[in-house]
Amino acid sequence: MLTIEEKREILEELKKELYSAKKVYVEVCREGVVLPSYANIGDAGMDIRAVEDVTIEPGETKVIKTGLKMAIPDGYEIQVRPRSGLSLKTNLRVSNSPGTVDSGYKDEIGVILTNISNENKGVYTLNDSFKQGTYEIKKGDRIAQIVLCKYEIIEFEQVSEGKVKEIGTNRGGGFGHTGI
Repeated sequence: MLTIEEKREILEELKKELYSAKKVYVEVCREGVVLPSYANIGDAGMDIRAVEDVTIEPGETKVIKTGLKMAIPDGYEIQVRPRSGLSLKTNLRVSNSPGTVDSGYKDEIGVILTNISNENKGVYTLNDSFKQGTYEIKKGDRIAQIVLCKYEIIEFEQVSEGKVKEIGTNRGGGFGHTGI
């Protein structure tokens, strides 16, 4: 039976063969950081972890430090997104989802989490499902995922009034215009 480390090594080799990876340089700026990694072949996101213990009361929003600084290539961003299990099983939400880490940002990455609990029935960890109350995030907890995304630069060209609806296809309507 393979160890976790052996599985990770095999995964890394397969990744190199299947995908052309874009290099992102990472600096560890706190002790005990676990570098993000893909859990499975084909995953878009890598889990990112807390690097300190943090308590978030109901209604409170906090920035959770990750201990990572990144040099993101120009033309790319790192998107910080919720982990589906965390969103389903707890009242913690990534507040600015998806959050954007621009290529020009070189400081420590933080994840903004909000506890949307509307009452405080106790103190819970991320392993306590479906609880209303205070959450304790422990160092090493997986709090979000990150995805490297390429983007295009926008060049605006101002046009005369009424011209926009003539460019391309106009489907008409929005905000539920096709029904609920």
